[in-house]
Amino acid sequence: MSTRTLIRGGLVVTAAEETHADVLIEDGRIAALAATGSGAAEAWTADRVIDATDRYVIPGGVDAHTHMEFPFGGTFSSDTFETGTRAAAWGGTTTIVDFAVQSVGHTLREGLDAYYAKADGKCAIDYAFHMIVSDVNDRTLKEMDLLVEEGVTSFKLFMAYPGVFYSDDGQILRAMQRGAANGGLIMMHAENGIAIDVLVQQALEAGRTDPRYHGEVRKALLEAEATHRAIKLAQVADAPLYVVHVSAQEAVAELARARHDGLPVFGETCPQYLFLSTDNLAEPDFGGAKYVCSTPLRPKEHQAALWRGLRTNDLQVVSTDHCPFCFTGQKELGRGDFSRIPNGMPGVENRMDLLHQAVVDGHITRRRWIEIACASPARMFGLYGKKGTIAPGADADVVIYDPAAEQTISAETHHMNVDYSAYEGKRLTGRVETVLSRGELVVTEREFTGRAGHGSYVPRGTCQYLG
Repeated sequence: MSTRTLIRGGLVVTAAEETHADVLIEDGRIAALAATGSGAAEAWTADRVIDATDRYVIPGGVDAHTHMEFPFGGTFSSDTFETGTRAAAWGGTTTIVDFAVQSVGHTLREGLDAYYAKADGKCAIDYAFHMIVSDVNDRTLKEMDLLVEEGVTSFKLFMAYPGVFYSDDGQILRAMQRGAANGGLIMMHAENGIAIDVLVQQALEAGRTDPRYHGEVRKALLEAEATHRAIKLAQVADAPLYVVHVSAQEAVAELARARHDGLPVFGETCPQYLFLSTDNLAEPDFGGAKYVCSTPLRPKEHQAALWRGLRTNDLQVVSTDHCPFCFTGQKELGRGDFSRIPNGMPGVENRMDLLHQAVVDGHITRRRWIEIACASPARMFGLYGKKGTIAPGADADVVIYDPAAEQTISAETHHMNVDYSAYEGKRLTGRVETVLSRGELVVTEREFTGRAGHGSYVPRGTCQYLG
């Protein structure tokens, strides 16, 4: 028997508009919207009524870049699909797109099936997969076609990490050509890994072993160079391109130039690049290890270019690249050698709130907040209409958001399975209050009421952003 839910009296904010409206939910989907106080809304009845007076009613967040149970540097990211999706729900995110990993010597199918098994029955919210391609060859290129057909429509390649995930320009070109033919979107980790490895070796030989040198050797110019090269390879292949975790103003400039020329090139940044900097990497007593991620944190002056890119739509998406490793026992693997610190930071629970703080601070508008956190990632990865908006027929992934609540981020109160917060002590205005996933309450007035296994796997269409 279906439950009808009515959300009354809130300000409904989507990427397209803001309106005081009541929202009717039935059979896990948005059934209707009507202006608050109108005859239509007044006539609705429901089994459950949620009062959203003085609250925003927003689409559930879509985090298109997470790494649960991800193998890196001899260890695994500390959030499982169960703990990570529960934390996501607490933070107002109702869909993640995680990365299945092809190991060298294995097929894409083997990698994808392993991730299906990891996530099955564990997730508190809906989930989908991208595919990391570590070994581009004739067989994997054919497999890409089959994956697109079953709803895995994006493929991540790495210009970094030689010997692990790295693809050379020829492999990248072939994968892009295949994507152009089958509709798959190529996602690029754009850093010149070959050159970076030389600088890493030189730094270690010179005794520069502290975490801050991680940022110094992974130079912004080498991110920009790789971004430029990826754009040109995509142009040769006549393929769209999505550059992940853009951190440097020089890389933003490359994307802006390509988009000015009319190329289907897209960029994502992450909260850590918008709110943190190399100052964090330099924290004493090895504390900087908490902030080691790739691309690395940059000097503060890069932040203005990232915010500007988000306002001008040269950057379309904010994802987290959530890849947590505990400080104790995991990050500490790199004491005395920064190159051994597992790369990645926690953040899936903080993204929606940090971006609301950006609204409060005047960096972006409310509608742009929803665009970069919900609608654009859904469009980019073939989920829009079902996810990323509040409209009749869409999944009832809805967040009741209190814009006036104040909170302080802390590892003591977060729900991610990691022993530190990258934003410890940061005070924010705005907080998630209630979260529905396909019409089911998963967070109810700041209490988790969801369950492992509620989340469904969602096959995706091809990129809807190419208009």
